[in-house]
Amino acid sequence: MTTLITEGGPVAADATVTRIGGVPLAPPGTAWPSCADCGGPLQFLAQIVLDRSGAAVTGGPGPLNRLLVLFACQNRPGVCQDWEARSGANLALVLPAQGLVPIPLPVPTDLDAGEGKGENHDPDDPDEFQDDEDEDDEDPDEDEDLLLGATRAAEPQLLPDAQDFESARAAWAARTGRPRNHVLGQLNGTPAWLQYDQTPSCATCAEPMRLAVQLQEGPDPLTALNFGSGRAYAFTCSACTDAAFLWQC
Repeated sequence: MTTLITEGGPVAADATVTRIGGVPLAPPGTAWPSCADCGGPLQFLAQIVLDRSGAAVTGGPGPLNRLLVLFACQNRPGVCQDWEARSGANLALVLPAQGLVPIPLPVPTDLDAGEGKGENHDPDDPDEFQDDEDEDDEDPDEDEDLLLGATRAAEPQLLPDAQDFESARAAWAARTGRPRNHVLGQLNGTPAWLQYDQTPSCATCAEPMRLAVQLQEGPDPLTALNFGSGRAYAFTCSACTDAAFLWQC
């Protein structure tokens, strides 16, 4: 048995359902996470509803459920190592599903601010301030880089006779007449690795972690996830609240 996920249509940006895009939810007072490589804010990717064991569920959250929220750095693709678990250039958090609020967007920052000025920078030079103002005017929507262009529910598709992701995807395409790349991934099960097995161990108990969700980039440019045309994998620990995220291409 394999449970695929496909696009389920628009949903509220702060909906407590499994979704791609929208805004991240967290306990009040949570700050927007930043990349350990470049220091810039991470992009929010997806939210997955989990049960108490850390397995993904197919419905909305109950009082004892949790949410898995996923972030990755998109400030300098190919430089910050957002494909590596534990690199600090991505983040997977397991949170209680109740009492959460949207994380406020961070104040926009210029990662290259100050480069090239050094000791010769003159704060009284009006030309330098004019250059900074012009740069700000050119990119008024800088915060949009932290969110995907739309919010889509991830709809579960149960394939009871499919033993793995590839056979499930083929069966779903044959049944629906839709292209295989319309499948956004799978919930739970065995990872369909593109390279070698990179199952992480829990940072708390050191036990191998379980797959919660596997994600594809998807066909919609508004919600396409940048995994280098590959796949991403998010893992949780049944005994702990640890989570890890990585991708392969």
